[in-house]
Amino acid sequence: MTVLAVFFEDLQIGGRYALGSRDFDAEMIKKFAVKYDPQPFHMDEADAEKSHFGKLCASGWQTISTWMRVYVDFNMKLRAERAKAGHTLPEIGVSPGLKELKWPRPVYVGDKISYTQEVLEKRPLKSRPGWGLVTTRGEGCNQNGDIVVSFISSTLVQMRSA
Repeated sequence: MTVLAVFFEDLQIGGRYALGSRDFDAEMIKKFAVKYDPQPFHMDEADAEKSHFGKLCASGWQTISTWMRVYVDFNMKLRAERAKAGHTLPEIGVSPGLKELKWPRPVYVGDKISYTQEVLEKRPLKSRPGWGLVTTRGEGCNQNGDIVVSFISSTLVQMRSA
């Protein structure tokens, strides 16, 4: 269970959640690049071969955007399941930001990226009673287990007692 679907008290430090995965193909890489990151090595195979990447690769922004899509899809499905079972759901909190965003390896055509979230720490907020701050690590790994995107994020999570 990740931070949109459960209360602060339900999250355990060290909890690691498989959010889902996505296959990256040339069409999706190029489509994203044209719209958001129009650099030659994201849009054209010949140009990519001449670059330091050596072949067409996804934008780092695409890999983290895809993490967010998988995260939201996972959480909305879990929220729907919990609501159907009669569970009370927390309000969805906001994120004050992220840090340590890294793209240690490129994502190439044909890569399957699996996305995860791990709870690193949590603490009640004195400034906002009934809410806590949960810090997590988001990651994406390719089919070989290589990390291709990682970051630390914080999210406000409602407490059950609120």
